[in-house]
Amino acid sequence: MSFATIPDNAFTLGVEEEYQIVNAHTRALASDAQRILPEAREALGEHVTPEMYRSQIEICTPVCASLASVRRELTRLRREVITAADHKGDRIVAAGTHPFSHWEDQKLTRKARYRDIAADYKQLTREQLIFGCHVHVGIPDRDVAIQVMNRVRPWLATLLAIAGNSPFWLGTDTGYASFRTQIWGRWPTAGTPLLFTDRADYESLITDLTTTGIIADASKIYWDVRPAVRYETLEFRVADVCLTIDEAVLVTSLIRGLARTCAWEVEQNVPIPFVRNEVLQAAKWQAARFGLDETLIDPLTKQSVPARQMVDALLAYVRPALTAFEEYKETKSLITKLFRMGNGATRQRAVYAKTEKLEDVVDFLVTQTAP
Repeated sequence: MSFATIPDNAFTLGVEEEYQIVNAHTRALASDAQRILPEAREALGEHVTPEMYRSQIEICTPVCASLASVRRELTRLRREVITAADHKGDRIVAAGTHPFSHWEDQKLTRKARYRDIAADYKQLTREQLIFGCHVHVGIPDRDVAIQVMNRVRPWLATLLAIAGNSPFWLGTDTGYASFRTQIWGRWPTAGTPLLFTDRADYESLITDLTTTGIIADASKIYWDVRPAVRYETLEFRVADVCLTIDEAVLVTSLIRGLARTCAWEVEQNVPIPFVRNEVLQAAKWQAARFGLDETLIDPLTKQSVPARQMVDALLAYVRPALTAFEEYKETKSLITKLFRMGNGATRQRAVYAKTEKLEDVVDFLVTQTAP
């Protein structure tokens, strides 16, 4: 398999993770971002930022060329944010939702951008107490990026199942592996993108949406995968924030392997398999509901299959790309570990089943988040 048009070193990586700030004693969310940020920024500079709520804090890695670099940066970033929070009596948690804290108790970050979002979207903004992971893959050809976006769609649900890490909401077990997905899906520009003929077709849609006033610009497109506005990247937004660094590295590896494989198919003019958007939506719901604990829907075969079979199919699909990056063995090993332990949602539920205390779940999350 050859990637002649786009060189190997163009497929760079950048990872953004949104964390919870929790009080060390109550284990509830704490609106302390403004107290933590000054120290965190001394160590990390622009790679740590506020988020919509003051009980959230976000990190973003520098541009990385390898999984080893991603792992090193995530370790450094998590460690420094955890240290800064600890000095203020807080802890840091990587989970898609908090097990019991209520959105009513959270304070909005004092930025015009967030005030404008709250004014436009009202209750959707108030309940936006969720935490995701965004992975950027460098694709310098913007037309190719659109075609790659078209082709990755059947595999997004599998990525979501792997990253599912938000089973609890407002003190209740929701029955979902990723309840974050259900909350996020209510936004008018969220979900799986439709197929686009080319970049001009995509730009035409952005023009139409901005003309209607539903969005101000392309940065307000919140699809599960989208062309980034500020960078020459394709941004994958489908995943909950991953509990451990190993899981974050696994999701990042599969995403880059998927993007690279689909870029090769674009160059070779491989036809895009036709999949109805309703089937993709069903596959995504199934992944959000059950994670890796039940069957997943294979959009290409229209069959329900064991979760491990679907993950193995994704690994097989991207194997040549992972091999080219010398990352196949590590990725396969991380998948084996994932199925031995379960994803974040499964492990959260296991803790609660033992103690029936959501505070214990938070303690578990704190421990697992740390490098």
